[in-house]
Amino acid sequence: MAKYKFFIAGTDTDVGKTLVAQGLLEAAKQRGLSCYGLKPIAAGCESTERGLENQDALRLMHASSVKLSYQQVNPIALKAAIAPHVSAAMENRKLEGHRVVGFCRGAMMTRADLVLVEGAGGWRVPLNSRETLAMLPKDLNLPVILVVGIKLGCINHALLTVEAIIRDGIELAGWVANKIDPDMSQCTDTIDYLRAAIKAPLIGVIPYIKEVVPELLGKHLQIDRIL
Repeated sequence: MAKYKFFIAGTDTDVGKTLVAQGLLEAAKQRGLSCYGLKPIAAGCESTERGLENQDALRLMHASSVKLSYQQVNPIALKAAIAPHVSAAMENRKLEGHRVVGFCRGAMMTRADLVLVEGAGGWRVPLNSRETLAMLPKDLNLPVILVVGIKLGCINHALLTVEAIIRDGIELAGWVANKIDPDMSQCTDTIDYLRAAIKAPLIGVIPYIKEVVPELLGKHLQIDRIL
């Protein structure tokens, strides 16, 4: 079992959950910690000779020091790049919370110092008509690391997501500010406001990155704040 386990959540889709997960894994490796990341549900997969594969899941595998099979990292691979429950329905499949939890528990039997489980979309992304992906960190007892995409409107999104996490009885271990809008002014003021408003440590600020060099991501994150 892992010594440290976290769920990577986002305030929305495309805010950089995978980028942050990569950075945390790289930072862990630089400290001599064994680590791996999981992406249990991925929509937007491409057909390969090995089957459907998702680029975010492959990025997590590349950044992990403990090597798992693709099926362990991403057991639910969906083709259409839309909401997972809709993508699954297009393939005549149904997402069920207990199966997602079971897949994760099976993969997490592999020992490591740090394990990250990356979510899909925002906090309340549906699995089906009754469940959302928020049940996963709750059932797995995983503290949350929240990725905030710094853009216009992100303060509202971030505070509402934090409220939902706390209301669900889940620990917010920390958060990361990811500058996804290169044209946004007053980034510093926005981050300072969130730093004061969110009662969890700011793990790091990732600048806008046009071309990602995974090995350099760790320098933007203070992983010691969550270990």
